[in-house]
Amino acid sequence: MGPNDSAGVEREIAELRARVSRLETTLASRGILLDEAQAAQAAATREIPATPATERVATAPGATGASTSPVAPRFASVEAELPGDERSLESRIGSQWFNRIGILAILIAAAWFLKLAIDNHWVGPLGRVLIGLLAGAGLIAWSERFRTHGYRAFSYSLKAVGSGVLYLSLWAAFSLYHLIGSPVAFTAMVAVTAFNAFLAWQQDAELLALYAIVGGFSTPLLIATGENHEIALFSYLLLLDLAVLTLVALKPWSRLLCGALAGTIFFFLEWSFEFYTKDQFGTTAFFLACFFLVFAFAPRLVRLRSGDEDALSGWDYLALTIAPLVNAGLGFLGYYVLLDSAGSAEAQPWVAVAFAAFYLSLLRLPTRGRRTPALTALHLTIAVVFLTIAIPLKAHGRWLTIGWLAEGGALLWQAARTEVKLLRVLGALCLLLGLGALVLVNPPAGMTPIFNARFGTYLVGIGIFALVAWLAARAKPKSEGFPAFFPALSWPALAGVSVVLVNALILLAVGWEIHSFWWYLSWRGDWHLMHSYMMDAQFTYSAFFMLFGAALLGIGFWRKSAFLRWQALVLLAAAIGKVFTVDLSELSQGYRILSFLGLGALLLAVSFAYQKDWLNLRNAEKKTA
Repeated sequence: MGPNDSAGVEREIAELRARVSRLETTLASRGILLDEAQAAQAAATREIPATPATERVATAPGATGASTSPVAPRFASVEAELPGDERSLESRIGSQWFNRIGILAILIAAAWFLKLAIDNHWVGPLGRVLIGLLAGAGLIAWSERFRTHGYRAFSYSLKAVGSGVLYLSLWAAFSLYHLIGSPVAFTAMVAVTAFNAFLAWQQDAELLALYAIVGGFSTPLLIATGENHEIALFSYLLLLDLAVLTLVALKPWSRLLCGALAGTIFFFLEWSFEFYTKDQFGTTAFFLACFFLVFAFAPRLVRLRSGDEDALSGWDYLALTIAPLVNAGLGFLGYYVLLDSAGSAEAQPWVAVAFAAFYLSLLRLPTRGRRTPALTALHLTIAVVFLTIAIPLKAHGRWLTIGWLAEGGALLWQAARTEVKLLRVLGALCLLLGLGALVLVNPPAGMTPIFNARFGTYLVGIGIFALVAWLAARAKPKSEGFPAFFPALSWPALAGVSVVLVNALILLAVGWEIHSFWWYLSWRGDWHLMHSYMMDAQFTYSAFFMLFGAALLGIGFWRKSAFLRWQALVLLAAAIGKVFTVDLSELSQGYRILSFLGLGALLLAVSFAYQKDWLNLRNAEKKTA
């Protein structure tokens, strides 16, 4: 055989392998499997070792070749191997939806059969329970035959039906016929749940684990007697949650964690609404702490379903983001309600501080994989939220304002050091809350001008925003990132906004003091004296606006800052408008003369400064043009 013949044979073999592979894919998509004889014959024809039934291969019956190597992929069944997003709608309806509806229908039928047997007295109570137990165990044993033949999904369906029949039979033996007590029924149901969990672990089947979790959380409902068994119920739920935490740490079954959290919340709320009293405060607070800690540590232990930690699947996203937020919120709410019912509302702010401290401590713990930045951001957000909640719970009046402002300044200071953008967002939100409280909620000042609590609160706000402006001006981030979606949170924008707020707060603070000073002098006098004081106040406003505008303009010239100069010009324009409207009509002749004289002198000085072009603005404009 020459070289050309050898190359031709190799080409034909390659084409034959490709055709066989395509045929295998087609057969697999249609759910066609080979029996034992066909598998053995195909294996002998293609000179590959026969595979067991659990690893059958769909092979083209006519594919022959003396030296053909195995090319067929191994698959157990279409339902088990094909991802859900690759199946057609018809396949999903037939293999998934009808399957689940069928499970529900059989369970309903079993329940109705038990009722029918009770109504017609066909079988005695003990016989009915034994039939149910044998039927459930038989279905579970029978399901293994289908699993070994490659029908894993159908096998799991039979296991679900069998487990449901076992639970129903045990419930009937306990609740309907009173053949066994609650300890025996509880132990038997726990054994069924543990057996399902063992099968799930052994067969690496998340679906079986879900069945086990559903059965585990159904057990307290099935053996409920209407009595208060807090310690027994919560101890059982805690053990179940710990078992789930162990499973999700070893297997990529994050949906189990979401199910366990939902079940725990349901039972805790249902028990609380029905049985809780103030005498049970200590026990309830202890179990609430246990449940909270289990689900707080879970995001750092859970094994992700998707290999790429930067692209989380739906259940992974729920387990790493939504579930921790729900756990934190409901945990704090639980303690808030417990303390309120116990008459210890003064401890509620310290609970918020304790929650914040706990989540800050989580930042130092190691995590699995590359999820550290995401969890750091999440826990940091939760901690800041709890600190922000603690401030209005503990502080009142001006201390509330100062607390929010101080927290915002501290967060932005830390953001400038670490370049964590989330800290910048949270700091800006805290400053916004503090600014709103300062301007809208701040109570009136005392009788003493300047040296009063309101003016001191404004000074704190002015100092914090000045600090933010200084930090933002000095910050040199490696990559800004914010302008793409929120330009207001870039460092230059924060610096500019902070400078504007510093000037605005100075105007507000001094303006309130001018108002309070003249008002307190005039409120005891007669109308003529009060009118005189009002004119004095209006003239003082105008004088302060002009002086502050001139000072701001001078600083702008000195620092060569067009930003400051423009603010000064706007303020001077406001002063011009006030002099020509309010002062012209409200002030006496002497005050009018002083207002217009002062304004004219100031405007002439400003005009002279710009005409002298001390900053060489004209040449700059020519170069720009």
